[in-house]
Amino acid sequence: MPRELPVRVVQDPSHGFTRLPRRASTAPDLVVGVDLMYGDRVQVRMHGPALPDLGSEHRVVLHRNPAEIQAVATRLRHVWKREFVDVQSVDAWGRPAPGRPERPYATLLDLSGEPEDELRPCMEELAAQGSYLLFDLLLGEGPRNGGADGPLGTFREIFIQVLSGDQPLRVRFDSELFLPWPMLALPGTAPTGTESLDTLFRRFLGHRHQIEQTCGSYPGVQGRSAPRPPVIPAVSLNHDTTIDPQKRTRAGEVAAALAKDTEFTERTTRAELLRALAEGPLDEQLMYFWCHGKFRTEDDQTPCLVVRLTDGREIDAYTVRGRPPVNGTADLFRPLVMLNACYAGLPSGADLAYLGRALIDRGARGVIGPQIEMPQVFAAEYALAFLTRYLEGRETAGEIAHSLARGFADRYRNPLGLAYALHGGMDERLERAS
Repeated sequence: MPRELPVRVVQDPSHGFTRLPRRASTAPDLVVGVDLMYGDRVQVRMHGPALPDLGSEHRVVLHRNPAEIQAVATRLRHVWKREFVDVQSVDAWGRPAPGRPERPYATLLDLSGEPEDELRPCMEELAAQGSYLLFDLLLGEGPRNGGADGPLGTFREIFIQVLSGDQPLRVRFDSELFLPWPMLALPGTAPTGTESLDTLFRRFLGHRHQIEQTCGSYPGVQGRSAPRPPVIPAVSLNHDTTIDPQKRTRAGEVAAALAKDTEFTERTTRAELLRALAEGPLDEQLMYFWCHGKFRTEDDQTPCLVVRLTDGREIDAYTVRGRPPVNGTADLFRPLVMLNACYAGLPSGADLAYLGRALIDRGARGVIGPQIEMPQVFAAEYALAFLTRYLEGRETAGEIAHSLARGFADRYRNPLGLAYALHGGMDERLERAS
């Protein structure tokens, strides 16, 4: 009489076929690490195929004050606001210039028709301050660090040589110091006032290279299996409908682009967002935030970034962390997130309070956002260009961000594209099943 025999599976020959493969990731051309050490010391490391091979990392330990470096980085963001965005057009007597907007750099996209003798000093100041932060304050030579003939001098020379190359590189800054890397610049090689606008733009790292910052968290290497790409991508628009009531920006076109040929979700309240985060599965490939953001400071705590949708209720990093995904849905949250909000790219001194970092820790493949208080007109134009190209699925986020930074600078003489930064996600690309 037939009977069922007990079976114990000791090997699964089809294991490699039934599981989806891991996400493939390619090493960057250059990886720069900045580590905080005990006693006001900072270790700077770099490795990658773009560097001369030493058989190990290039590494120096510097006597630096991290608090001062962070303060100067914050100052640089305010310099961009003060010395560029808020510049007023005046005549030789300091009166409003006739026939020009009061704040042309905040209200115009195309600056190619603006006076070059007014724009060039602005760019000289931004490049000078960006170079000072990286190559004087952080990597400046001095007797405590061995001077020009010590290890730092060699490290600095190689670093400048690699970054100055004509070939664009894929650069990852894995840094415990949050610096606005695309806004930092190479040292000038000509006297002040003699560099052309094209030369000034080429000094910025964000103009030369694809850049991402990871802060020790890189979503491409977390052991997750690759998700099956959908036929129709799921995207969401999380926004404040009260922004730009006169419709002077192209925000409406951004919403239309997001809704075209996608599984589109619109959210305007905190409750809708939190419900989606908590209930799961939130299986979106792209999340776009168009809203106001600011830093909230309570007592002696570090400032914490908060954003608000139409209902005006605060959303911060801890709001996201307080809604853990339900069992089995964590791997389904994998979007590229665009935080297009005032100060959305400017985290507090404590990185854990940063909203973008909370989204990456939750599973987001990357976050792109502005480093400064971005004018609404430019923010909407940038979002339209970035999201339209990303939804086509042919380019990575890093390629698009680099192309836009160069395009706005070279074609429109507008540097604001350099003020957008990627936190992870440099190689992220929207995929669709055929």
